[in-house]
Amino acid sequence: MKTNYKTSRTCARSIDVEIDENGIIQNVRFNGGCMGNTTGISALVKGMSAEEAIERCKGIDCNGRGTSCPDQLAKALEQALANQ
Repeated sequence: MKTNYKTSRTCARSIDVEIDENGIIQNVRFNGGCMGNTTGISALVKGMSAEEAIERCKGIDCNGRGTSCPDQLAKALEQALANQ
């Protein structure tokens, strides 16, 4: 399943997520944001279960914004799982 998530309060504008039928992350692409960090996050979660990535990333804060690119990824993954 592929989905596009519109982010909130981060430098990245949206996140493209692809999860297979077993809930394993196949691909993550941030649109905008800090290229090094978002590319690193994408590489780290590839092959991981979406549920584990959500657990690890949810609630991470960036400079007092109340969210971050990893937190927004957790929200994107939650949305993708809900739509499966």
